[in-house]
Amino acid sequence: MKSLTKLGMKQRTYAEQKALWGFVYVLPWLLGFIFFFFIPLLSSLRYSFSTIKANAEGLTITFAGWTNYLEALTVDTSFNRTLTEAIVNMVVNVPLIVIFSLFLAVLLNQKFFGRSVARSIFFLPVILASGIIMTLESTSLIQAVNEQNAGSGGVMNAFASFELAKMMLQAGVNETIVLYLTGAVDRIYQIVSQSGVQILIFLAGIQTISPQLYEASKMEGATGYEAFWKITFPMVSPLILVNMIYTIIDSFSRNALTDLIRDTGFVKFNFGLSSAMAWIYFLAIAVILLISSYFVSRKVFYHE
Repeated sequence: MKSLTKLGMKQRTYAEQKALWGFVYVLPWLLGFIFFFFIPLLSSLRYSFSTIKANAEGLTITFAGWTNYLEALTVDTSFNRTLTEAIVNMVVNVPLIVIFSLFLAVLLNQKFFGRSVARSIFFLPVILASGIIMTLESTSLIQAVNEQNAGSGGVMNAFASFELAKMMLQAGVNETIVLYLTGAVDRIYQIVSQSGVQILIFLAGIQTISPQLYEASKMEGATGYEAFWKITFPMVSPLILVNMIYTIIDSFSRNALTDLIRDTGFVKFNFGLSSAMAWIYFLAIAVILLISSYFVSRKVFYHE
């Protein structure tokens, strides 16, 4: 150790070691972003301010200023409507998905027969929403089955929502809350299908909580309800922030607006307008992430 000190190499502190290893773990993503995403990102920004025409010599790019942005916001009626729907769906779905995921994670953390099977069932939609299964969903057979199920299930959901709303209104529940909860019933399939990763993250976080904390609370006479709010909820609050950010990005990454942007560029071959739509969408997502992260992070409890 003394010889190292003489050579001018001092031992790193624990904080410096954590920072170094953190950089090492982030480095693959950073290199991938620089070499595979940064250049296309700049090209997309350039295209959004340009008029692009294809000819025998290739692409002809002409600077057009804010024309594409003005067309997206004022001329293209589909973009504004679809963007508003995407934001409204995100505002409604994200709290429901996070709350449902935390509730299911607490239940799946309990010891009961068939626990592994139950966990696999709730993570199954994540597997079904990837790769080959997504390709199969685009076929006519799968679409026909989904439409048939949606037709029969839609009637049942509407009836269930009506009965639930009637019961809560008679109980004196606020009408706004009633509309939100009945909307959650109508979206139950969408909520369950998008909660797999969040349940897994919450479950991993709950299992890191020391069992001694629950044993001490039980000895003090705390109920399961009190243990949840005083121990479980504060300890997993950082994961609530993580899951909220993940859910917001996930809800924005696959919806009608992404289809509209892709069709504008690769079906209508209007790459300038498509790029402008994508950048407006990106800025909307960034603003929503900044606002929601700021307010939620102030309530997060970090246990040292």
